[in-house]
Amino acid sequence: MSTKRDYYEILGVAKTATPEEIKKAYRKVAIQFHPDKNPDNKEAEEKFKEAAEAYEVLSDADKRAKYDRFGHSRGSSGGYSGGHEMNMEDIFSQFGDIFGGGGSPFESFFGGGGGTRNGRRVRKGSNLRIKLKLTLDEIANGVEKKLKVNRLIKAEGVTFKTCTTCQGSGQVRKVVNTMLGQMVSSSTCPTCDGAGQVIDKRPSGVDNSGLVSKEEVISVKIPAGVADGMQLSMSGKGNEAPGGVAGDLLIVIEEQEDKQLKRDGNNLVFDLYISFVDAALGTAVEVPSVNGKVKIKIDPGTQSGKILRLRGKGLKDVNGYEVGDQLIYVNVWTPKKLTAEERTKLESFRQSPNFEPHPDANEKGFFERMKEFFN
Repeated sequence: MSTKRDYYEILGVAKTATPEEIKKAYRKVAIQFHPDKNPDNKEAEEKFKEAAEAYEVLSDADKRAKYDRFGHSRGSSGGYSGGHEMNMEDIFSQFGDIFGGGGSPFESFFGGGGGTRNGRRVRKGSNLRIKLKLTLDEIANGVEKKLKVNRLIKAEGVTFKTCTTCQGSGQVRKVVNTMLGQMVSSSTCPTCDGAGQVIDKRPSGVDNSGLVSKEEVISVKIPAGVADGMQLSMSGKGNEAPGGVAGDLLIVIEEQEDKQLKRDGNNLVFDLYISFVDAALGTAVEVPSVNGKVKIKIDPGTQSGKILRLRGKGLKDVNGYEVGDQLIYVNVWTPKKLTAEERTKLESFRQSPNFEPHPDANEKGFFERMKEFFN
């Protein structure tokens, strides 16, 4: 009787599992017991190989059908005769669709330092982060800025050669003899840090990295509608890496507060103060906007707290084509000091019926106005 564990049990799936479910389960088990994640753990290596053998059978329709019928039988019945002895090299090369192709399979799961190129790890330089201050006008219309950036670049005269430790692969392999056969594991080359290249020649004054700091002027187009704290990325404009690719330039938006207009999402808010006389008689006033002054009409009898809306006078949405509005909050200014003559005139209106508060059904309180605005 075979002592092999059931393949479905190894992967933790039912016998009715779909090919996609089997593939997903194998990825999970492979990550859990991967040698890079469990160094010098023989039990994990065995389970990793066991899972690979199970997947080799269950991912193949013909092999799976024979296994379902005969199990691990090795007789002449035509049944599946069990998986062959697999080492790490077999597994990594055979299951590229699971591990994502070249380089360390562990990096494919958990991320490596810059990805792979021609089967080796590509080193990526560090990212740079700068803050960029923008006015409300620049945010509203978009702007192109020239930025001075100090970044590390390859010094002139520096040349590279193939790393002799890993022969340019960026990986070193370790072969360990076990009772199950030879086990082969891969790890990042300690000499070139996975780049596959080391410095060959460098001029005097250049350090071992082969990089020097240089100020560059970089042009960047800022789209309309960006917000404070938003981060834009320019690929390849960060620090370079010896024998690798440059990192990114991360631009953090810092919005400068406008003296007149306040931002609320894509809407702009302006507090308009008018006199009691203008509120009662009506008037026309100019208010600021991001594209110059706009003339608006104040109807006679306008109440303090009224919100006027200028549609399309706000900010463009950075992720779409919608444009916000400009909201004008009307505040009726009550004078704090009066002359004797002014006081006498106002006293004469105190008992006038037109000066007594009589809000009608059309007059909305603060909460009603806010509810109407948000809806």
